[in-house]
Amino acid sequence: MNLEHVFLCGNPALDFAATLRARRSVRFEMFVSPDRLDAWYLESGIVDTVSASQHADVERAVALREAVYELVTARVAGDPYDGGALAVVNDTARKPPAAPQLTASGRRTDATSEEALSTVARHAVELLSGPDVPLLKECGNPECTRVYIDRSRGGRRQWCAMDPCGNKLKAAAYRARKRQAQEPAAG
Repeated sequence: MNLEHVFLCGNPALDFAATLRARRSVRFEMFVSPDRLDAWYLESGIVDTVSASQHADVERAVALREAVYELVTARVAGDPYDGGALAVVNDTARKPPAAPQLTASGRRTDATSEEALSTVARHAVELLSGPDVPLLKECGNPECTRVYIDRSRGGRRQWCAMDPCGNKLKAAAYRARKRQAQEPAAG
């Protein structure tokens, strides 16, 4: 599986939750090392620089990721929140976040791993308590476990992104229609 971080869910907290890919099948972990966690913070754009994470930071990040995923999927399903997951998100959000600074060349955000993680938790709090809650959907690809914000016209989007999930589902539907059309001709 591709080790590139992907940002297509519409919110940093959702993209963070999606760093454990294919949860229902092969379970592919993106945070295999502290440098992969740091890469996510930088590539997501929530910080411009981050001090080097340690293995303990990865463990905290994975715990937050799983709590965010649990809360988001509960919200999508209309289920009550798990108290443990709420505690993890709220405890992390209480810590000081990454603070942007104005410099002569523009805005810059330097952070520790803990500050970056707090920023992710705050994104989760804002998302799950804000106006985008009705727009949350889980990808229609059974192999994908991403939850995304559906801002499409009419709210009819069925997958997290065309590539790869939408293409995969459309190709499977095409093959099924073609097989179905060939079966009566063969019989």
